[in-house]
Amino acid sequence: MEPVTLTSRRLLLRTVDPSDADAVYDACQDPDIQRWTTIPSPYLREHAESFTGQLAPDGWADGSMLNFGVFLHDGTARGGDLVAMLGISMRSLGTGEIGFWAAKEHRGNGYVTEAAVLAARWAFTEVGLDRVEWLAEVGNQGSRAVAERAGFTVEGVLRSGINNKGVRRDCWVGSLLPSDLGLPSTAPYLPARR
Repeated sequence: MEPVTLTSRRLLLRTVDPSDADAVYDACQDPDIQRWTTIPSPYLREHAESFTGQLAPDGWADGSMLNFGVFLHDGTARGGDLVAMLGISMRSLGTGEIGFWAAKEHRGNGYVTEAAVLAARWAFTEVGLDRVEWLAEVGNQGSRAVAERAGFTVEGVLRSGINNKGVRRDCWVGSLLPSDLGLPSTAPYLPARR
């Protein structure tokens, strides 16, 4: 799949490349990003170089992991400051999992919520997903707040649902469906009767 660029009034979402390694490295020095995400800890410069130079481009090339750097929209093709990273990993037919982190100095501005909705809308309309899942370790209140503001329905807790740095942890799970954004699904959906 060819990388795409998505824009809103405030943000530019584009794939990262080796020229973004310093910004990714700097942001990932934040202990909260290392604690709550599955990035390596300690996060070394070679991790940022590998991510921006190989992992992100390879994910786009094979369609398995669609990573976007979230940049302030400054009118240029590359954008301004890196404010977040957001990725959608393909899990099964029609289902992707969203993950994200925000640079410490850019938290609290609604950037990740805005980027999550923009990316999900694109995934529903252009990639053909019918479900975007969100998982976060129980206790990661920042991630949960972003997911809920973006319209995700928190569905429950998966016991031992994620592995973070070799430790199994309980996680929240939620979903966003095309209908949550007023969009049609690619396949019929019959919700359970309650």
